Parts: sequence; C-alpha cells; structure tokens
Amino acid sequence: MASTVIPTLRYQDARRAIEFLVEAFGFEIQAVFEDEDGSILHAQLSHGDGMIMLGDDRESEWGRLVTSVAAAGKPTSGTYVVVDDAFAHAERARQAGAEIVREPVTEDYGGAGYTARDPEGNLWDFGSYDPWTT
Repeated sequence: MASTVIPTLRYQDARRAIEFLVEAFGFEIQAVFEDEDGSILHAQLSHGDGMIMLGDDRESEWGRLVTSVAAAGKPTSGTYVVVDDAFAHAERARQAGAEIVREPVTEDYGGAGYTARDPEGNLWDFGSYDPWTT
C-alpha cells in the first residue's frame, strides 16, 4: 500500500480558516464534520494531489496533544504546496488578504516561491519547485 503524508492543523476558528484557505490559497473542501455546537471537529481540504486536515482547537484526546499557532504564540513548522506559478498565486493570496512575509522570488535551486501567513499565523510556502521531479 502506498503511503501518503497529510499535515494536520488546529485553528481557533476553523470555519474562518477554511474560508480563507479556499479563497486565498485555492484549496478545495473535501469534507467538513461539525459538532452539535457548530464547531469544526474535522475538515479535509485538497490542493492538487495534496491534502490537509484541520479542526478547531478544542479539548479532546487529540486536542490535549496539539495546539493552534495562536495558542503557541508562533509557528512551529510550515507547509509547502507546489503551484504552477508562484508569482500569480502570491497575487491571488494577497488580494484575498494573506500576509505575504516573503515576496515571490526565483529560487537558487529551481522554480520560484513565496511565503504567506494565514490569519492565525500558520506559515505557508508556495512554489513551483517540485521535489518529486528532481
């Protein structure tokens, strides 16, 4: 069986995060599961062949092991997403309100990339460098 890596994230407001990730970064909603109170228990968003899973930062068995960037005070990691055109993608993200923290540049190792911060402080790297093809 093939193995797939899927990053998981926690947000203070997962519903708002989903809307932002779809509008600014081009993710597509695959599934959203809500609790009785309307909070997001689990959501799956895809981007090309990749996927992330996310949910609200809440008290649960998993929630006791992880936290959101907002609660931690700063990112502990970032997520890299391969895109066709990093410059165009950055402009889309900027227009949707993403904070671009590293402007698009042509990378020394090939392709182009940039870094953005989502509204809760998660870092996202987008680039045309595809490590699967090198």
